[in-house]
Amino acid sequence: MSSQKKVLVPGGTGAMGVYLVPELLAMGYKVDVVSLDDMVSNNESLRYFKANFKDENFVNEILKNDYDAIVDFMIYGTKEFEEKHKKLLESCGHYIYLSSYRIYAGDYPITEDSPRLVDVSDNAEYLATDDYSLHKARGEDTLKRSGFTNWTAIRPAITYSKRRFQLVILEAPLVVNRALDKKKVVLPEEAREVQATMSWAGDVAKMISRLVLNRDAYGEIYTVATAEHNPWGRVADYYKELIGLESVWVPKEDFLGILSDNDNKHIRWQLDYDRLFERIVDNSKILNVTGMKQSELTTLYDGLARELSALPAGYRFPVDPRGERMDKYLMNIK
Repeated sequence: MSSQKKVLVPGGTGAMGVYLVPELLAMGYKVDVVSLDDMVSNNESLRYFKANFKDENFVNEILKNDYDAIVDFMIYGTKEFEEKHKKLLESCGHYIYLSSYRIYAGDYPITEDSPRLVDVSDNAEYLATDDYSLHKARGEDTLKRSGFTNWTAIRPAITYSKRRFQLVILEAPLVVNRALDKKKVVLPEEAREVQATMSWAGDVAKMISRLVLNRDAYGEIYTVATAEHNPWGRVADYYKELIGLESVWVPKEDFLGILSDNDNKHIRWQLDYDRLFERIVDNSKILNVTGMKQSELTTLYDGLARELSALPAGYRFPVDPRGERMDKYLMNIK
């Protein structure tokens, strides 16, 4: 019987997973990845399962493998996680729950003890929803109440990768595709001088890999991010230098009107309750438990340069139809 420890990674082909899996393999783990993507392994220690980890029959079957650890990249609503967490915790030695730094309110520098929006917000409409920033925090609370101690919750900041390139709340389909088309992007003026934290996925993956089966991490919560921070205006300048992307800074309400023609509250809250907060992270807790150093982490400029230059020539992300609204807006302000 193999003495290799086994790790299950649901959702392991996403922005962080594509870097975490090689880290785990290099550390000697056997890794099973569940994803809806078509993936082929050429490593005997790596298996891909094309399946939906929300399918209860599949989940019940794969959890019979008695994994030593699960690093779970799936997104669960509050009620869904309340129903599933016990099964997940009982089925492995160590469960790592993906929360988010978006749970934090506006205090900075951010530490793991900083106030959470779910605890301090006075916006009743917001609190009545299961917004991403709220269900991630409520998932943490579910773990704390569970009676189990074999869990760790991690709170990544904005994490860029070969699959994700962010600029305020814009993502790769607008950022990269519009640069290729020599088109400008519209950004909210109110964000230009606000500090943002963006971490390279390879660094975050290394942090996560060093939490797996680390007894010091059980029952703990970590912000997994770099301590580097830059104003959004500088991030926009980096994209201009690296891929020629031009930005036009406009009033916030104009920006929101372009991204959501029916005032999608979740888009508004992502902007107001995250991107317009000063996001400056004290990452000393994660560095201490992993033995890593801030000086070893990739700078934002170098990381973006590496990932953008690695894209195949002319590569396009799926079209975001909001680009047409951006075009119309830009025509009208000429």
